[in-house]
Amino acid sequence: MRPSIEEYFLSLAALVSTRATCLRRSVGCVLVDKRRHVLATGYNGVAAGLPHCNASYRIPVPPIETIYPNACHGASAASGTKLDDCQAIHAEQNALLQCRDVWEIETAYVTVSPCLTCTKLLLNTSCSQIVFTERYEAHYDQVRSLWLGAGRSFKQYPDWQDATIEAKRP
Repeated sequence: MRPSIEEYFLSLAALVSTRATCLRRSVGCVLVDKRRHVLATGYNGVAAGLPHCNASYRIPVPPIETIYPNACHGASAASGTKLDDCQAIHAEQNALLQCRDVWEIETAYVTVSPCLTCTKLLLNTSCSQIVFTERYEAHYDQVRSLWLGAGRSFKQYPDWQDATIEAKRP
């Protein structure tokens, strides 16, 4: 059976996320134009030329620094904490760096809803819709409010709860 447009691009984002070099989580982003053509992709990881955090010795012995000698200081931090200790560049940021023209972006398909910084960056493009599969709880409410306040669409798949409609419910 042919996948829906959302399933197709989110599956592509999931595939892109497999290239991530971050220990905290693997995230993929696909930026698409109004013709449903891929403009750019990105995954989270350290800057080019730096050793990957997830490069490991195959010896499963704690602590994490023993298994992953290149792990950054934020590698073992809980989600949403010690963000400045993490060296990873976010998937959305990497996709924006690869995008030839940010004024062509219509939709960002992301495996995890964006953080506040990535949302601000996407707001400064023509992106009108963010579609994601997993919530990043640390910034979710603030991001959702900011994005919807700009009159843009924010959707979680597969639930497809259009936040614009959801916000109007009692």
